[in-house]
Amino acid sequence: MELRQLRYFAKVAETLNFSEAAKVLCITQSTLSQQIRQLETEMGVALFERNSHAVALTEAGEHLLPQAITTIDEADTCMEKILDLRRLLTGTLNIGVTYSFSPMITDPLISFMKLYPHVKLNIYYKTVDELMDMLRKRQVDFVLAFKPMEVGADVTFHTLFDSRLSVIVREGHALSSRKELGLDDIKDCDFALPMRGMQARNKLSAIIGERIANLRVKAELNEVNILLHLVRSTDIVTILTEATLHGHTGIKAIPLNITGSDMAGCVHVLKNSYRKHSASEFLKLLSESNAVRQRVSEWL
Repeated sequence: MELRQLRYFAKVAETLNFSEAAKVLCITQSTLSQQIRQLETEMGVALFERNSHAVALTEAGEHLLPQAITTIDEADTCMEKILDLRRLLTGTLNIGVTYSFSPMITDPLISFMKLYPHVKLNIYYKTVDELMDMLRKRQVDFVLAFKPMEVGADVTFHTLFDSRLSVIVREGHALSSRKELGLDDIKDCDFALPMRGMQARNKLSAIIGERIANLRVKAELNEVNILLHLVRSTDIVTILTEATLHGHTGIKAIPLNITGSDMAGCVHVLKNSYRKHSASEFLKLLSESNAVRQRVSEWL
């Protein structure tokens, strides 16, 4: 049995599609099928049930899968530790970032690439639920997101900075001179809101409940830059975290005066997981960036 074969097996088990798994693994489908057959022959059992329409795990395959994943994770961690011990900041760093958090990482991203040109960065922009699923599957090394409403027992988080939900308006808007706003103050505004599933939208829905239906929503978007451009160019307003405006001009964040509107920018990692040196270096640069350095926690 080879580690490579276990990786192949785990990917087929994840996708339940030999063609799709082969593409992800960057090998031919015939090579993948051959390696799986060799693994089955060595173990003396069938791992997959195959027919012309579907692929499914056998009972033996279901039993092998969690052990295969554990073996793969332990092998990867072993290699990462050896590379780190040799002080070779090489390899790959996989970072998950929510859409609302994305403006915060531009400067540290540029700095990291200049300092460590041999480290490949994979940045995944998705909703917090999608990223937490990737974290649990060890597809990302950590997730940068505002603290979700619920954090699973297998995930721990470290607060980088505090923020809060705010009403975002263009400079010169009739509300732009206000120090704070309540729901009654914005009931006559036209809104473009972040899409359902995005953290600011999840938080807003959680704290105002059914009252969100009273807002005059003209559009919903899952792309923050376009959303802010829309606000900057019209009298439409939106609700996002104040920190999301980092690096943007021509718009203003006015705190939303509603109980529970506070949000914390966090780093999320799996409990008891190994942290790569490259991850520590990136998070150090993030903590020292203009976006967060005045509010950074001491956990780093």
